[in-house]
Amino acid sequence: MTWKQVFTSSVGKKLIMGFTGIFLILFLVVHAGLNACIWANDNGQMFNQGAHFMGGNVVPRILEIGLFVGLVLHIVQGLMLEVSNRSKRGVAYANSYKEGSKWYSRSMGILGTLVLLFLILHLSDFWLPNRAHQNFVLGEEINLYEKMKNTFSVLWVVIVYVLGCLSLGYHLAHGFQSAFKTIGVHNKKYNLMLTGIGYGFSIIITLAFVMMPISFYLGWL
Repeated sequence: MTWKQVFTSSVGKKLIMGFTGIFLILFLVVHAGLNACIWANDNGQMFNQGAHFMGGNVVPRILEIGLFVGLVLHIVQGLMLEVSNRSKRGVAYANSYKEGSKWYSRSMGILGTLVLLFLILHLSDFWLPNRAHQNFVLGEEINLYEKMKNTFSVLWVVIVYVLGCLSLGYHLAHGFQSAFKTIGVHNKKYNLMLTGIGYGFSIIITLAFVMMPISFYLGWL
């Protein structure tokens, strides 16, 4: 397979979706772990220290670039697969599953779009203000813990974040196992285990992210 075919053929697009999906799954683990620091009951000290490390060191910043590249590739290839499959079969990406498949496995395009919209909101709320402050205000960072506390004091924002996290969870419920199967981790003996791990991961990640805005809004922190 040539480099051109990697980005243009159906198989190549699915491989990119699989590898970038796994990369993004690993990022979610790191992101959820950092967010968990808000429950240290130290007024955000541990969380801010972790955020400072991620934003102020060379290696995490380089990985950040790779993250955005992977994210863009995942989105673009997903949209291309969606358009291609609709034009060929009149159905959405991943809709060629057996009858009786889960609704979220047939709605990856819609769920992915909702996650993208949520991601844009999330970046504009936290990542962009922090990077802008670092670059233009004497290299200093904002207090992300206080920023989160203020942001999640508004009910409609909390509701939007919860809905965004639920969309991510359903996207992961199918995307986790699909990503591994796409790159060849597919064996009848282990399919059930892979599916179970995927469901467990999607539930844990969703709860971890959902509880963050809810905890701030309800004053648990």
